[in-house]
Amino acid sequence: MPRFYLLILSMLLAGPSLRAQQPQPRPGVPNIGADAAFSCALAHERAALRQPTTTVRHRQKMDRYDVKYYKLDLALENNSRNVSGNVRMLARTVQPLDSVAFELYPTYTIDSVVVNGRRSPGVRRAGPDVTAALPLGVAANTLFSTLIYYRGTAPSGQSAAIGNALSTNTAPTYGVNVTWSLSEPFSAHEWWPCKQVLTDKADSVDVWVTTSSSNKVGSNGVLQRVTALPGSKSRYEWKHRAKPIAYYLVSVAVAPYIEYVNYANPTGGPQIPIVNYVYNQAALNTFRTEIDRTPGFIENFSSLIGLYPFASEKYGHSMAPIGGGMEHQTMTTQDGFTFTLTAHELFHQWFGDNVTCNSWEDIWLNESFASYGEYLSLNAFAATAPRTAQDWMEEAQYYARYRYAGGGQWTPMLGGSVRVPDTTNVGRIFDYYLTYKKGATVVHMLRYLLNDDVKFFRALRTYQATYSGRTARTIDLQRVFETEAGRPLQYFFDQWFAGQGYPTFNVRWNQVGQNFYLRNTETVSMGTATPFFDTELDYRLVFTDNTTQTLRLRQNQLVSSYSIPVTKTVLRLEVDPNQWILKGDGTTVRDNSLVLSSRAAAALTRLTVYPNPCRETLLIADLTTRAVAEVTDATGRVLLRQNVSPLTAQLDTRRLAAGLYHLRLTASDGAVSLARFVRE
Repeated sequence: MPRFYLLILSMLLAGPSLRAQQPQPRPGVPNIGADAAFSCALAHERAALRQPTTTVRHRQKMDRYDVKYYKLDLALENNSRNVSGNVRMLARTVQPLDSVAFELYPTYTIDSVVVNGRRSPGVRRAGPDVTAALPLGVAANTLFSTLIYYRGTAPSGQSAAIGNALSTNTAPTYGVNVTWSLSEPFSAHEWWPCKQVLTDKADSVDVWVTTSSSNKVGSNGVLQRVTALPGSKSRYEWKHRAKPIAYYLVSVAVAPYIEYVNYANPTGGPQIPIVNYVYNQAALNTFRTEIDRTPGFIENFSSLIGLYPFASEKYGHSMAPIGGGMEHQTMTTQDGFTFTLTAHELFHQWFGDNVTCNSWEDIWLNESFASYGEYLSLNAFAATAPRTAQDWMEEAQYYARYRYAGGGQWTPMLGGSVRVPDTTNVGRIFDYYLTYKKGATVVHMLRYLLNDDVKFFRALRTYQATYSGRTARTIDLQRVFETEAGRPLQYFFDQWFAGQGYPTFNVRWNQVGQNFYLRNTETVSMGTATPFFDTELDYRLVFTDNTTQTLRLRQNQLVSSYSIPVTKTVLRLEVDPNQWILKGDGTTVRDNSLVLSSRAAAALTRLTVYPNPCRETLLIADLTTRAVAEVTDATGRVLLRQNVSPLTAQLDTRRLAAGLYHLRLTASDGAVSLARFVRE
């Protein structure tokens, strides 16, 4: 889903919210478009977004069957919202049926409904809810076919997330008329009859579109053929079988396109064609360099989280003046090809298309992860990227704490959850600041929590493989990450997914001889919703000789204190130096009066280990209790974690490369001991 429209949409439909830890507010205006009048006009249009109108009773009727297949056979042109044709639905009954229920916008004329070859004796309509009586009943667990003939004009009411369900317009600069679809979240019924239930993906879909022969039609899957018809018409016949598809990802784009194809070659997979339907040669000349980034993006994502899910078919783009992009399965609709837009929509093919959120409450599983795909691409292609990944993340953290209020002003956003509490409100579902930006920072913090990129990307691959072609809830993702973490993570998701706001850390420190004292006082922005954030934090000690030591300590209460043995003089302390944690603008100051007693601090004592340097085994001297041993490198990354006891007071270090390491031993009573050792 695009960011251009959604930022504007969020500014108007959702209340103030928040921003991430930055020493200074980011100046200026977010890059949401050059024309302020356009933004204002669009904002007024967004104020009257429609809600889903299907009744609970009608949803229950639709739940009596499971969709297996759709075939759309429609007549469309590139300069009109007129629609005519038929849609065939093949489904399997869950319970006996005497009628079939579906959704279609009420202004369309239904000429007939044919079920299993027999015309329905009666069709009842109540708003978008349609119920067709069956000429013969259908038993449970039985396949049946419904063929719906209809015609009309798609409505123009700005009901979709970023426009009409079916729009027609002229592309600026290039002067090309385009008709395109955008059905998310619940507007597919505005251009074709269907069942709009996220959990009921169709196993396959065919999309046939008859149009003027001067046009091309982009859609899902593989183009089987273009059939010439009388009257200077052609029928584009698309077939999608690679994976099941959600109703809102079925798409069309009609225009006199030119075609440009390039290819991705992911490791261990087939060559993947990338079919680009571009306005004209001028547009291709403008965007070719950016389009040509797509193969590398596919190859990178495939290496990180598993092969592109639709590798047996294609990926592609259909251009349309959409004001962003929409991740239609196998063929995204985009208005241009900026680096992050292309990366975002492509990553959706994994997060949103292959695995779709089970409920709009969990839309972050689509959008937050697609946003994180932007960050991953900026990091992977840093040499040619338009900005750094770190700058992108710091901006995301800013947008997670502040909303743009117009006139160059930002309003603090103290609350708001990544979880969507009102799944009927389009503006809240696609809240730019919460669903996209704060959600992306939560993904980043999940990565920090695991403290191991091997585990993080393995978790993403497991999630993709487990729920491929299906839907998932946040609890499903949570369980995957708990497996990798080896511990419950309910607290994390309670804080960052269901909770609101963010913490601010005010840190005082002091050094007396070889004792370094640290006290971190946490405050929260929305205490009534989330009174405390339990999190680990990195503390970088910078010594006077310009060497550093990074400690990773857990903030498990509002005021956490530590006494740490050091052998050098500390020049300064840096809190969360790599900006992993979403947090407010706290303070870090030296307080010469800060001296902690052993009771006031979580004492960190020196630990004796030998042999040092070691080769295969490191022994721990005088261990008197069970403890958890963690070995970290200079950056604080955990490389080895194991349980130890007086009977097993040793570590197997064969997995470690030669170098200097830090050992942290945490006993059951919270006592912490530290040591350094060298692996030869």
